[in-house]
Amino acid sequence: MNKKTVSIKEIAKLSGVSVATVSRVINNNGRFSEETRKKVLKVIKETNYETNSIAKSLRMRKSNTIGILVPDISNSFFANVVQEIESILFEQGYSTIICNTDRNEEKELAYLRMLEGKMIDGLIVISGVKEFGTATMNKTIPLICIDRKPQDTQNTIIIESNHYQGGFIATEELIKQGCKNIAIIIHRDFLSSSKERLAGYKDALKKNNLAFNPDNVIHIKATGNVSRTEIAKQALVERFKQGEFFDGIFALNDRLAIGAIHAAKEYQLNIPVDLKIVGFDNDPISKYCSPTLSTIKQDNRVIAQQACTSLLLAIDTNYAEIEKHQVIPVSLIVREST
Repeated sequence: MNKKTVSIKEIAKLSGVSVATVSRVINNNGRFSEETRKKVLKVIKETNYETNSIAKSLRMRKSNTIGILVPDISNSFFANVVQEIESILFEQGYSTIICNTDRNEEKELAYLRMLEGKMIDGLIVISGVKEFGTATMNKTIPLICIDRKPQDTQNTIIIESNHYQGGFIATEELIKQGCKNIAIIIHRDFLSSSKERLAGYKDALKKNNLAFNPDNVIHIKATGNVSRTEIAKQALVERFKQGEFFDGIFALNDRLAIGAIHAAKEYQLNIPVDLKIVGFDNDPISKYCSPTLSTIKQDNRVIAQQACTSLLLAIDTNYAEIEKHQVIPVSLIVREST
């Protein structure tokens, strides 16, 4: 029998049960015996019956689909979190629509409209420059923000790493290794995560009686197709040319830290004897650069698990029972650069 023409009534007739019983078996709810379940599923398999997911979504007002907005899928942290989320949601019977926005507001808005048309049951938004809101969407849906401030804090759950802790322990690692003149390399300083990491850096200096020097904050900006790694290298080389040298560097991500490693090598500085470096994110490349990079690890798995658990609770119940702001601890991985 053709899967395009078979109906639920025919399934019921061939199974010797009611249409209501077939519906309960398909949706796995209500009461029916194991024998009935096997009988119905056998007929479904033999007839190649497929449910009409669109009609079912309209009827049940649930699509079992989750939208994910990610700013840069090539970023290893974002990619790992998305992969974990997709895997967890798949095990829970949900499909995902992953949208790479390229940090473009117009593209993000277009994706939001598309996701609304897909009747998604929930939305996960990862990172971004501005506060996120769903004011442009007609449907109110459960929303999880990862490393991004929401406009509506009452009906949104935000999950983020402890960026302040990361900045603090990275800087303290450098201090414990004897560094006294520590620079910090910052990219996208307008992000809340960057601000928190900078605050941790400053407080670690203060705790250890080291003065904060604004000139030790090295801001870099992306230009054209030049990589952040190359820009960080060039910025540090310029400092070296001006006679400025540091004994420690905390870079706000591992790509910037690797730029610092290349700058140090160009000036024949020995790492970690002359210069010690700590990055952030535990990018896979941090294990394979030379020297290997000490870095701050974000717990991708826990972030993904918390996001999925919170979202599914929000879909099935309401936001009142869920902690609105969840902060996930980070940890230091010590390698050859310190």
